[in-house]
Amino acid sequence: MYNSLDLFQTAGAMARHAGARQAVVARNIANADTPDFQAQAIAAFKDVYQDNSAIDMRATRPGHIGGGDTTPDIRRQPSPIGDPSPNGNTVSVEDEMLHSVEVSREHNRALAIYRHTMTVLRTSLGRS
Repeated sequence: MYNSLDLFQTAGAMARHAGARQAVVARNIANADTPDFQAQAIAAFKDVYQDNSAIDMRATRPGHIGGGDTTPDIRRQPSPIGDPSPNGNTVSVEDEMLHSVEVSREHNRALAIYRHTMTVLRTSLGRS
């Protein structure tokens, strides 16, 4: 029952997106000293979700126009970071640490949405 609620789907998509972003950040940090390694990044969830939802509308009733999946498409892209180091590496450990904090907040936000939705459902069912 609860799997079909949009808030649960959105919270799950946010958590998966945060996990994918954290994996890319970890890979960048692990290769911080690898010659010619190009730092990668994944766009923020709001950008990916808006881009995808604008293209494919989702029909919730038979009378709605369009349809499609609102699950965001996660693609890696080169990170727009400044000049490479002398060995050609574009990873900035400081920037990656900031991205890691941002991703952690994104994941915590997804969990907060999930918890709040569960609270609303429990309250509507008369449970606390």
